[in-house]
Amino acid sequence: MNAYTYLPEDPFVLTEYFTYHSFVYEKQLLLQRPDFFPVSPGYFRDESHFSAISQQIFPNMKSGLRSLGAIAILFFFSSWGFLVHRTINQLAVYQLPKKMQPFFYKNMEYLVKNSVKADQRRNEDTTEATKHFIDLEVFGDSAAWKMPGNWNEAVRLYTRDTLLKYGYVPYHILSMKELLTQAFKNRKTDSILFYAADLAHYIGDAHVPLHTTINYDGQLTNQKGLHALWETVVPELEFSNYQLSSKHEARYLKNPANASWNAVRSGFVLLNELFEQEKKASLLFTDSTKFRIQVRNGREVKYYTTAFAKEYSRRLGNTINTQLIRSSELIADFWYTCWVDAGKPDLQPLLKNSFTSEDKKQCVEENRAFRKNKLLEKNWLLAKKNAGTGD
Repeated sequence: MNAYTYLPEDPFVLTEYFTYHSFVYEKQLLLQRPDFFPVSPGYFRDESHFSAISQQIFPNMKSGLRSLGAIAILFFFSSWGFLVHRTINQLAVYQLPKKMQPFFYKNMEYLVKNSVKADQRRNEDTTEATKHFIDLEVFGDSAAWKMPGNWNEAVRLYTRDTLLKYGYVPYHILSMKELLTQAFKNRKTDSILFYAADLAHYIGDAHVPLHTTINYDGQLTNQKGLHALWETVVPELEFSNYQLSSKHEARYLKNPANASWNAVRSGFVLLNELFEQEKKASLLFTDSTKFRIQVRNGREVKYYTTAFAKEYSRRLGNTINTQLIRSSELIADFWYTCWVDAGKPDLQPLLKNSFTSEDKKQCVEENRAFRKNKLLEKNWLLAKKNAGTGD
């Protein structure tokens, strides 16, 4: 049986995350077994299946080392792509008010690096996976507009077991909002940063169209691999062309539940076009031009070609870029709302290192660069700046 994975021709998508986080050993393991990617991103939604796959990939490895390899696979197969998750957290910092920004700016590297911690927990916590998505079709016609904003009411209508099985990201965002608010009230630096990063991750996931459907990888429409194509391959290829700026300034959310659901709806309404444009793009390619196949260790490995990914991107227009910016704006709004609801505590004393005049000057310059879409040009985007340093 052939094993397929869907990647761009440039191996950067595979190696970039491991370099950034210094997963040297896991990276070596994966590069030694490039043929063993029998599933595409988004597939690991069931913990037992994930464990079984890791055992297939590393059958002779001690359990502890196998876990490392499994974590490495999970990181690669995560939501939004790590480049985007890290980017939206940094962009959100620039949209905060002056009384909040110094604290978040000084801790920006933490918020960027830990933007994907929620995905890491999937290998440790069997309850984690369904916090990242919601299969709206399961909940009936027009569920995105009919489901209640309140968790208890949702449980009454659909049962807790159903929600835990088919996803509940908009409700989990609200739970994380309460935890971050309490962390601000307690003035606990570590807790504030931990919950701020986690909250941001779920908000980012809520904006991904394929996190709102049971057909999350195109597996039901003969489009398997679409998850990676939309949220990882295309952003990696087109990132330098993205508009990484916004005029938005964090605003108080009077109805966080509605804001959370609006994020989900913004992705859900894109699904038809997302599937349709992949089909239309595929008509222009043969199997040999849509995919590039290599034989590794006696097995075939299937990659999306750059030409196909670029054609699909062209057909999508600015859809992915728009969702990226919307994510960063809502993250800033939720961070700000939590701070306000906590009584607007003074964050200055919580800094482990003072906000110096040099810090202030650099922060001002980065804010200006953000507003003018100059962060990449200035090499100030941490997701790109540190990609090859191992920092």
